[in-house]
Amino acid sequence: MGIFIGLTGLNASGKGEAVSLLIQLGFRSHSLSDVVRGEATLLGRDHSRDNLIEIGNRLRSSEGFGVLARRILPTLKDKDVIDSIRHPEEVAVLRELDRFLLLGIDAPIELRFERSRLRGRGGDATTLEAFRRMEERELGGPESESQQLLECLRLADTRIRNDATRTVFHQRIRESLRLAGFRFRK
Repeated sequence: MGIFIGLTGLNASGKGEAVSLLIQLGFRSHSLSDVVRGEATLLGRDHSRDNLIEIGNRLRSSEGFGVLARRILPTLKDKDVIDSIRHPEEVAVLRELDRFLLLGIDAPIELRFERSRLRGRGGDATTLEAFRRMEERELGGPESESQQLLECLRLADTRIRNDATRTVFHQRIRESLRLAGFRFRK
């Protein structure tokens, strides 16, 4: 029986750091964004944030809202973390797995903006106000055909606040996994 951990959260909340910890605990990493990046490559498009959002939305529109999760299912084995869950239908598809736990990662917007600024990815906002506008566009609403990050956070089995040190964040993740019945030697 496999163990599958899903991650959802707002931009720069710490999902990548959570993935790093889970890899240390023996998980294989998968990202629904990799499905979109693969599609962008097939289309000859660059992997800019705007292109990936557009392509992801187009895939959801043409193949259903759970398309990214359905496409990644065949790659899952027995101890996997799935990142970049951005739509409730993706959650629904992944909940069909035997042992699935959805972690919602969150942090205050000012802290997330600072992290985003420091990592310096192309297409990231350069001011807090621009970061807020970009986030509002990406959040979607309950009737939206695009991303619905707030709804995914609401569906999380556990929400983990990432507003302290890396050590504290790792402890919070480990404790959430322990409370959910997941045990690890590392």
